[in-house]
Amino acid sequence: MANHSLDQQIDQAERIGVVGSPSSTSELALDILASAVNRKLVGEFALFRFQQDGKSHYALGQITEIRLRNVWHEDPTMRSLIRQRGRVDAVSERQDTHQGEMVVSAVFCRDGNTYRPSILGTVPATGTPVYRVDDPILEALLAPYQRQLFYLGRVYGSTPKLPLWFKHFDSGPDGAGEAYHLGIFGKTGSGKSVLAKMILLAYARYPQMALLVLDPQGEFAKDLRGEPTGEFRLPMKQILNRLGKPFQVVGVRDLVLDRWELFARILYESPFFEQLSIPTGENRERACKTLADRLERQRVRLADLYKREAFQAAWTLLGKESVQNVIYPSREARERFQSMHQSADANEFYTRYWLPVASLFREDRQGAQKVDALLYQLFKREGGNRPLVVIDLSEERAKTEGLDPSSLPLFRSANAPAESSAIFWTETVQALVIKRILEGILRAAESAYRESRSLNTLVLMDEAHRLAPREDPDDSEKKEVRDLLIDAVRTTRKYGVGWMFISQTLSSLHRGIVDQLRIFFFGFGLGMGQEFRALSELVGGRSRALDLYQLFRDPHSAFDAASREYSFMTTGPVSPLSFAGTPLFFNAFNRVEEFLEANGWADIHPS
Repeated sequence: MANHSLDQQIDQAERIGVVGSPSSTSELALDILASAVNRKLVGEFALFRFQQDGKSHYALGQITEIRLRNVWHEDPTMRSLIRQRGRVDAVSERQDTHQGEMVVSAVFCRDGNTYRPSILGTVPATGTPVYRVDDPILEALLAPYQRQLFYLGRVYGSTPKLPLWFKHFDSGPDGAGEAYHLGIFGKTGSGKSVLAKMILLAYARYPQMALLVLDPQGEFAKDLRGEPTGEFRLPMKQILNRLGKPFQVVGVRDLVLDRWELFARILYESPFFEQLSIPTGENRERACKTLADRLERQRVRLADLYKREAFQAAWTLLGKESVQNVIYPSREARERFQSMHQSADANEFYTRYWLPVASLFREDRQGAQKVDALLYQLFKREGGNRPLVVIDLSEERAKTEGLDPSSLPLFRSANAPAESSAIFWTETVQALVIKRILEGILRAAESAYRESRSLNTLVLMDEAHRLAPREDPDDSEKKEVRDLLIDAVRTTRKYGVGWMFISQTLSSLHRGIVDQLRIFFFGFGLGMGQEFRALSELVGGRSRALDLYQLFRDPHSAFDAASREYSFMTTGPVSPLSFAGTPLFFNAFNRVEEFLEANGWADIHPS
């Protein structure tokens, strides 16, 4: 019955051409019918039926190019006439031939009442009808897999929805059996962040899968807080609630740091020692390390650093000659430091420079969690639906979420500015926190591997080009983050941890990460210079695919928001219509209602 339905749908579909010559198993020439020459065909999905090994086969692919040829117009004599008259009625237009190029991306073999993947092992005869694919054909062909399918948009420049599948990283009927790494690339405004959110929701359908978002800009956190930005207001909270997926946004103030070496390095970045006449360099490194070591030896807890008595212990240590001797070898420098220390206002140093750093390690805040505890809750397999956790590492959130002064059981300087309760936060501190999280992920993954269990987790990393640049960063902390991230991508896949990287550039992301990616999405903005060369290497030099990619328009060149097209080229095992990694092209939905309806959430109303 299913076979009959598919053949019926094909017979009712629009015939746009026939297989022409020359054709090969990798690329077929299409002779376009006169009835279809005025249609937009570039990007369209097409299908033809053929016999192979005595069985019915169905081949699908996208049309990548249309060429016009008129042999009479190529004759020198005719060209002379055309130059004078503009056209020759007997041959102009009437003798035109239109030929298309079709790249086959998937072949299905009829096997009883189902279809199984196959290959194009022969070239069908010339004259074989080629049909335009529509939604009913795809639904009939992929009926057994309908529950697994997910839709991000429509076939490039056409109306059928492009079926994709995002499988969880464990075994089972909906599982891929291994973790994948994904990459989304495109210029600012190309739609990559919205696409990433939609993909995140595709994975959120699986109760057994955990999701972690490291959000340096705070964009994903805003969506989950119910503060969506931009024109595409994706109702992530409502969808996650519908799926029964627990979710949590962890801000900078909710995250408790728990390493003395982190305290020393963050204190180094802060203006604390700069105000005591110790500029950046070896002396400042020694001062931070010595102070952290001595405080730890005195059994001061990291969690208590924010207290007045902990600061007093640190201030007293800095006034001791034995500590000053470690910081400064020369007597003159020690005397200068001693003079600054003695004349400094301890109250101001406590509220203005010490407290913003110490607050990062404070445990008694409402909802505060240590990194290891947070990751344990994320990775544990017991219980029901595993969570989606977004860690908001944005500077905006760090600066605006001030601590409630009444919650501080200690005295503050009367002259301390209002922002003295704000935590100390810079790009370098952000990198150090990300490094701590990455270390925790690696340890958890290794532990799970020893227990022979898959973590089945996707980690999304926004602004990946900043955290893992191809060139060596000037900052040692950022270089450590990059190296750790490269190591994590190389080693965690076998533990069931996949990574999704979002980046504005392709060429500036470290090659050690790019080489590990399995699924790619390329948006607008990679069609020139170094970016295009990097793209060509990844796509394998498929010139027709790259020619089609270069037709992508800047979404913001549209007359209005409703007519914007967010076009993407994707490669990898992301669709049942691409077995061999052949690039597929689609326009992402530009209306939230379309996305919701396509994926069975039509009754959810975006705010």
